[in-house]
Amino acid sequence: MSDRWANAGLLKAGGDWLEYSCFGPAPGQAPTLVLLHEGLGSRDLWRDFPKRLNAATGWGVCTYSRAGYGGSEPAALPRPLDYMSHEARVVLPEVLHAIGFERGLLIGHSDGGTIAAIYAGTVHDPRLRGLVTIAPHFFTEEIGLTEIARAKQAFESGDLRSRLAKYHRDPDNCFRGWNDTWLHPEFKDWNVSDVLEEIGV
Repeated sequence: MSDRWANAGLLKAGGDWLEYSCFGPAPGQAPTLVLLHEGLGSRDLWRDFPKRLNAATGWGVCTYSRAGYGGSEPAALPRPLDYMSHEARVVLPEVLHAIGFERGLLIGHSDGGTIAAIYAGTVHDPRLRGLVTIAPHFFTEEIGLTEIARAKQAFESGDLRSRLAKYHRDPDNCFRGWNDTWLHPEFKDWNVSDVLEEIGV
C-alpha cells in the first residue's frame, strides 16, 4: 500500500458490496478516522466533511455506505430489529479489515453513532483509540418515533422520496429499511444502553 490513500470503489462486508472512499495518509502512516452515516445518510451525504477532517487533522479518512444506502447493494428487507447491533458486530469489523484499519477513531452520526458505540462496547478492539458519537440512539423515545412517523408521510406524499433519490440508488429500500424498522411495534422496547458501561476508550 502507498503512503497515501486516494481510492474509492466497492468492498465486501456482511455479504454485501458497499461503496467506500478513503483518502489522506494510508493506515500505518497516520491514524484513520472512519465515518458512519445516519439513518438516511450515505457516503456522499458527508459532502466535504471528510476532506475538511483530513485537512484539519492530517489523518486518513474513510467513509462508506451501509447496505441499502447510496450506491451500495440493497439491504434485505425487512431489517431485523437488532440491525444496528448486526452492523456493529458483523459488518463494521469486515469494513475495518477491508480498509486496512490499524489505529484511529470511529465518528458516527445518529444510527452511525449507535453502531460505533455498540462496536466500542462489545468488540473491544485495541486498534480503536477513541469514539465520537453525534446524536446517537440507545433506546427509543416517543418524540423520536413521532418524527419518524412524520418522515413516513413526507416520503409517501411529499418530496422526501425524490430528495433521497439524488443520493441513493434505491430510495425505497433505503427509506423502508430504516422507517419500517423504527415504526415496528416491537421496536418500542429496543434498548442498547447497556453497551455504554463497556466502552473503554
